[in-house]
Amino acid sequence: MKKGLDFEFRRTVCEADVETVTSIVTSSGFFTEEEIEIAASLVRERLEFGPSTGYEFLFADAGGQTLGYACYGPTDDDPTLYDLYWIAMQDRLRGYGVGTRILLAVEELVRHGGGTVLRIETSSQPLYTPTRAFYEGHGYTLIDVTEDFYAPGDARCTYTRNVWEPVGGSAPSGAEVING
Repeated sequence: MKKGLDFEFRRTVCEADVETVTSIVTSSGFFTEEEIEIAASLVRERLEFGPSTGYEFLFADAGGQTLGYACYGPTDDDPTLYDLYWIAMQDRLRGYGVGTRILLAVEELVRHGGGTVLRIETSSQPLYTPTRAFYEGHGYTLIDVTEDFYAPGDARCTYTRNVWEPVGGSAPSGAEVING
């Protein structure tokens, strides 16, 4: 991993985040136009309807720029089960630990929100091999593969982790709790 970057977390969503999220998700080169629009629409929905959407956001900001973000929230049927809908950072920042710090902070926020399990769904396509390795490297277990879910030959890989259990023998992340 390259030398880490200094940044602060922000949970408040603002109008400029629609464009910011679009830029971040586009920079990865992973997502279709439809998926990019979905990411932006979640920001718009949160802006319009507030917390009732169930979508929570966490942004990593430095020097007036947003380096990465996550969108997550509790599921409707079980308030202790949270979904991580999106986690992405500017493509040029891969390898600096931004994604790890965002993920650890989300886990901390899930714990403080009464959650116990964080669920993540991603593609089986070869492009997503590093993504799956990232989740597995952070203690997530592959619990389900649904063949042809996204498209023929593109399975949905579902990962979960009990966020109260240590990863690699250490205590939970220790990431700071983010207010406001």
